Amino acid sequence: MTVAATNWAGNITFSAEGFHQPCSVAELRRIVAGSRSLRVLGTGHSFNAIADTTGDLVSVAGLPRAVELDERAGTVTVSAGMRYGELVEVLDRAGFALPNLGSLPHISVAGACATGTHGSGVANGSLATAVRAVELVTADGDLVTIDRGAAEFPGSVVALGALGVVTRLTLDTVPAFELRQWVYEGLPTAALRERFEEILAAGYSVSLFTSWRTDRIDQVWVKRQGGPDAPASWHGAVLADGPRHPVPGQPPESCTQQLGVPGRWYARLPHFRLDFTPSSGDELQSEYFVARTDAVRAFDALDAVRERISPVLQIGEIRTVAADGLWLSPAYERDCVAFHFTWHPDAVAVAEAVRTVEEALSPFDARPHWGKVFSTAPEVVRESYPRWDDFRRLLGEFDPAGKFRNEFVARHFRAGQR
Repeated sequence: MTVAATNWAGNITFSAEGFHQPCSVAELRRIVAGSRSLRVLGTGHSFNAIADTTGDLVSVAGLPRAVELDERAGTVTVSAGMRYGELVEVLDRAGFALPNLGSLPHISVAGACATGTHGSGVANGSLATAVRAVELVTADGDLVTIDRGAAEFPGSVVALGALGVVTRLTLDTVPAFELRQWVYEGLPTAALRERFEEILAAGYSVSLFTSWRTDRIDQVWVKRQGGPDAPASWHGAVLADGPRHPVPGQPPESCTQQLGVPGRWYARLPHFRLDFTPSSGDELQSEYFVARTDAVRAFDALDAVRERISPVLQIGEIRTVAADGLWLSPAYERDCVAFHFTWHPDAVAVAEAVRTVEEALSPFDARPHWGKVFSTAPEVVRESYPRWDDFRRLLGEFDPAGKFRNEFVARHFRAGQR
């Protein structure tokens, strides 16, 4: 069956010789067992060739939808191809929530977890930190489940699709809750430098949006549980007098409700609504994680080259991610600040801007987001991950013939590295 020939952004045209969208796990197992080379496609929201293959490209979107609540354990088991926006209302009606969500609800659960995708909040880990168990089809077509506590579990969640085809995930939940969201405008960068930790910890989730063109942060999105109304001014920033979109010139109707109106967790944690095209829709993206202890120095390093990156930029976002223990997570064992860039869709200009960003952040051991545009050399990326060799051994155990190793994976995990 034909699936998408390109990724969501349209900058990657898949090279697969076969496209498949199985309707059952049994059919998926037959496809995997009979394939010489295979990669998995979620919703296609990656901006590099991580999902590409010259063999078989498999979409899990056609697998039977599953939302199985275990109220006693406080978990939910979901089918891998389900989008977060399709899951959240089911959870909420039963009185449950996920601890955090990404900026857009359009992404698949499995794809987001496999690449270390995240939301924001100093106490909030990436979306993968909610995973309690992974069910996947291995290279020979077997169906296996890896539970938290298993020795290989920390390498099996953020796994880049390299261990097998994930079919189901079991996620931890929390009690459902409400949030209020405000947007501030014109935060002086001097105030950010002086009170970085305080500002980023001012809500359950906080995001800073900057064009990297002036000495002010364009917008600060603050999402809070309860508490008083937001003051009209805050650290030199002014409360927005109406709804806003973080990308200049885009209509705010596509964004989640602001102005402090109370709403359910799933209607406030994302920036964008499921029934609209997220962000600008015509873009490329990059993102880099540095230790939160280096946040101000990293900000200053980027600010020093802003004239070289701002002409290619639609908007930048700065947010926080709590440390975790997942081997290939960009937040592995360190609380992070993530610098995100939404670029204009000009691949040549973006490539030059990306090199500028990477050079500026090189003193801070910056880890690139696995699913976005980056050019950091594999040997540099490798040195940033203490459990790199452990993951490479796991690859050898799960996929000794390299069925799931496309060019992207092989480039970073070649045999004999280190």
